[in-house]
Amino acid sequence: MMLEVNDLNVFYGAIHALKGVSFHLEKGEIVALIGGNGAGKSTSLNTISGLLRPRSGSVVFQGEDLTRVPPQNIVRRGVIQVPEGRHIFPKLTVQENLEMGAYIFENKDQIREDMEAAMQRFPRLRERRKQYGGTLSGGEQQMLAMGRALMSRPSLLLLDEPSMGLSPILVEQIFEIIREINQQGTSILLVEQNAQMALSIADRGYVLETGRVTLEGEAQALLENPQVIEAYLGGHS
Repeated sequence: MMLEVNDLNVFYGAIHALKGVSFHLEKGEIVALIGGNGAGKSTSLNTISGLLRPRSGSVVFQGEDLTRVPPQNIVRRGVIQVPEGRHIFPKLTVQENLEMGAYIFENKDQIREDMEAAMQRFPRLRERRKQYGGTLSGGEQQMLAMGRALMSRPSLLLLDEPSMGLSPILVEQIFEIIREINQQGTSILLVEQNAQMALSIADRGYVLETGRVTLEGEAQALLENPQVIEAYLGGHS
């Protein structure tokens, strides 16, 4: 078991955002968290990465309890988040943004190697390497955010709404890249409103509703589940 999330209860002030949420991810899997706005998907990721503290429950990664570990140390353990909205550095160049992803490493050769790998994976970033992040299109910014995360050499990649605001063609492209990253050995926890796309590449999925896990199962079974079809797949399979 790579990641075990056990009975998380998370509050924003008086608002009970996660109500006993539990799920797990095995090494090599893509696991999708799907659900509507305010279901608790991003809250789950932010709790795993240490940005939020649960009132109770635990996050265990590769046998180690991360529940009280500071976010920067969670990054050093290999848990890397690509946040919703990308959060690239708009006043830094593409290359500088990528270098920020490698801040935990000192080996210059390794950083150069990883930079080259990121440019190969996202050829558009090579073309734009001297441009400021803020001048990129939405799709390019998503590629940059993912490239920056890969510079940290993640064991577990947390992706929060990677398709948000992108054209259908770019969504296909980004999901193809997510699949490739997984095939090359990175486990992925994927939060995504586009349930169809998420479940089409995931091994398993969990449905969150108002802070609770209401359904879980193999991704294919969820794609065929009448409740999921009705609520998240536009009412038809």
